[in-house]
Amino acid sequence: MSIAIPEQAKVAVLTELKKFEFQHHPIPQISDDEILVKVEGCGVCGTDVHEYRNDPFGMIPVVLGHEGSGRIVKLGKNITTDSTGKPVEVGSKLITSIIPCGECGPCTSTPGRTNLCENMGCYGLMGDQPENKFNGWFGDYLVLKPGSTFFEVSEFSLEERILIEPVAVAVHAVERAKTTNLLNFASPVLIQGAGPIGLSIIAVLKAMGIQNIIAVDGQNDRLELAKELGASQGLNFNEFESTEALAAKVQELTLGRGAQFAFQCTGSPAAASTVWKLIARGGGLCELGFFVDNGEAKVNPHFDMCNKEITMVGSWAYSPEDYPNAIACMKSIKDAGLPITRLVTHVFPLDQIGEAVETNIRMEGIKVITVNE
Repeated sequence: MSIAIPEQAKVAVLTELKKFEFQHHPIPQISDDEILVKVEGCGVCGTDVHEYRNDPFGMIPVVLGHEGSGRIVKLGKNITTDSTGKPVEVGSKLITSIIPCGECGPCTSTPGRTNLCENMGCYGLMGDQPENKFNGWFGDYLVLKPGSTFFEVSEFSLEERILIEPVAVAVHAVERAKTTNLLNFASPVLIQGAGPIGLSIIAVLKAMGIQNIIAVDGQNDRLELAKELGASQGLNFNEFESTEALAAKVQELTLGRGAQFAFQCTGSPAAASTVWKLIARGGGLCELGFFVDNGEAKVNPHFDMCNKEITMVGSWAYSPEDYPNAIACMKSIKDAGLPITRLVTHVFPLDQIGEAVETNIRMEGIKVITVNE
């Protein structure tokens, strides 16, 4: 199958803080080990917002966008399968994961945890590369270089494909939580923060069969969606006069004990302090809300950690090994009838990428995405 490819295409380059510039570049010739993808859409992630506002990773100029998907329009002759061995061809729909270096300490000493790679690559978080101007999903095309990790997902709709990335974050966090041996069908589990990640975790837990899920957030519309995705209770922290009052309500909902396990999914230091108060003695916590430095959180080691004997794990993004599980989990979420695509509340054409990011900043929706014509 032959698909017409233009000589040039555009990318949305973040050239300075809060400023996107559309640039046109020649589409390079694809080698035998590369793939050219026509972008169909991409989600706006909190990481994109951090880079847009503050450039914490020092990447400007950069083509952002790592929650994207599109179809193969040109395929190097040496590539016949995706990273799991699934056949691919021109026209196949795909998504990408991180690219571990394979050489640093974590890559060589912690098998299966390449998310800890010290030199991790990720399309949409690479900065300017003279040899590849099409290295982020906020553009018309994406060039996948040799060694990339990618997955064929043609069976899913565009919105579902875009949501596999946040589901992968959720799956990785749940897998980290499972190492504590504190998650089971009867566990009262609390999710703090009903944004895209928190809601994805709720859907993952529900698909696993966990029944008693408590969502905590400050927006009632998000809490309502949390219930549709599997939460049995939704608590608006703004309706409680103190942390103690919120903790008392959680105890009331959990036979006087507190949550057996909690996932802290916000980037708020205040929330990171509060969550400890909501966990039962002998319970557990997975902290995944701080992909960038948002400041320090106050914790009382005696009351919050030692006296309760809390088991705590951190969760950092995901590894390529998480993606097959995330794809399978997305199938299970769909089979269970959970309305995962309702996370997508705003859709903008790529030409309005600035407004898409600003909409995310204003928290007017849940998951904001861009689509390509």
